[in-house]
Amino acid sequence: MWMQISSGKGPEECELAVGHFLQTILKENKTSRVIDAVPGRYNGTYKSVLLSIDPDEYKGDSGNTKGTILWICQSPYRPNHRRKNWFINIEVYQSAERLNFTEYDVKIVALRRTGPGGQNVNKVETAVRAVHIPTGLTVTASEERSQYMNKKLALARLANLIETKNEDNNSNHKESMWRQHNLLTRGNPMRIYEGKEFKLKQ
Repeated sequence: MWMQISSGKGPEECELAVGHFLQTILKENKTSRVIDAVPGRYNGTYKSVLLSIDPDEYKGDSGNTKGTILWICQSPYRPNHRRKNWFINIEVYQSAERLNFTEYDVKIVALRRTGPGGQNVNKVETAVRAVHIPTGLTVTASEERSQYMNKKLALARLANLIETKNEDNNSNHKESMWRQHNLLTRGNPMRIYEGKEFKLKQ
């Protein structure tokens, strides 16, 4: 699964809270890794971070993770600032759908070649059409003179098409997540942290 930690439109203190919570999640979930991040103004701060977390090893209930985090602390950047409540937002997403390519999901149909080539073109079915049954993606291959080689070529083309589709799905999924960056709702925080040590309030 993916987790997005965002400061929304909050100031540098919220960006620091993102950095603190990121370190908390990395300690709680050893297999988690950062796959994208927008740095904040200061070192160790972030406007937004995107994490990949193994759902089987996630220490927490993903259904109750999304929401607001409150950090109660005097501003380390503006000591005389009266505000002490800093909010960040957490969203949890399932990873983008990824298609697995296997020849067992492909239907191969023999075709007659067209174009120049003499009698072999008209009498021998050396061209092939490959159909990926789960998605309906279809390719053809007729460049080679043997059906066996055209089949291998068609399968390679189909594998490339599916990989491109996976990349598009991943890109679209990330774009929809980044649109959540500015959507931060304050109030009813699911977790509250206190002080410069970013200690969880029980």
